Amino acid sequence: MSMRLMAAEVACGTNVGAASTFENAVYVRLVNSGATARLVTVANAADVTLASITVAPGEVTFLTKDQDHQIFAAHAEVLGVPIIWS
Repeated sequence: MSMRLMAAEVACGTNVGAASTFENAVYVRLVNSGATARLVTVANAADVTLASITVAPGEVTFLTKDQDHQIFAAHAEVLGVPIIWS
């Protein structure tokens, strides 16, 4: 299975007010480009935290979320891009 990029990769917002739906994507590819483990949080449209994970330095991970759910990270070193699987 391969992935199709749906937009440019951008730094994650660092608080819920700066969180992104990544263009209402269901699938988001994340990479921690830094040298420190970083917390990544998923919140709903009401800014309520639903889940969080720690992403290791250099780690690439993929999140599945509802279209209106938002993602933010503890540091802008975490980059994200909306994708679809093909």
